[in-house]
Amino acid sequence: MRVVIIRHAEVDFCWSRWCSSEMFDSECRKYDLSPIKNVTYSIPQTVYQKIYVSELSRSQDTARILFPNEEYFESWLINEVPLKSSFDTKMNMPLLFWNLVGRLQWFVNSRRQAETRGQTRERAKEFVKLIRNDDMDVAVVTHGFYMHTLLQEMKKVGFNMTGSFVKFRNGEYVTAEK
Repeated sequence: MRVVIIRHAEVDFCWSRWCSSEMFDSECRKYDLSPIKNVTYSIPQTVYQKIYVSELSRSQDTARILFPNEEYFESWLINEVPLKSSFDTKMNMPLLFWNLVGRLQWFVNSRRQAETRGQTRERAKEFVKLIRNDDMDVAVVTHGFYMHTLLQEMKKVGFNMTGSFVKFRNGEYVTAEK
């Protein structure tokens, strides 16, 4: 069983560098709705018996580029970990601040974020169970931050990984085999 986990293509969106909490939340929604840049990526050439995509358009659009004329199986289990502002303020704060503090809140299971780390782990566990039950070669087009949790859960059940594990660039992939 071989699973190729691919981060979606680059999104054609320019983030505001400074945001109030309301503006940051709006930017996150706009990013989720933005198109991808039409770039070619290289992935292992094999016959994938199933191709999974998240519910977000950037994942689906990436799959259309990588696997034209194929059928995709959409799953909310591989959606990106949602991000929102860490507190309410009209004061403009750097984009890096909002990203960092929001992800820290996720890490400590803060209810301020739309999803906690524990909930993300449960989603990843459920997806790993799904692909293990499939027991076939699959491609998974998902999201960078979520990939860390997914790969951790795959390792726990005995998948061997090859590829980068620190920061996933757009179009980058990790191969997992069992």
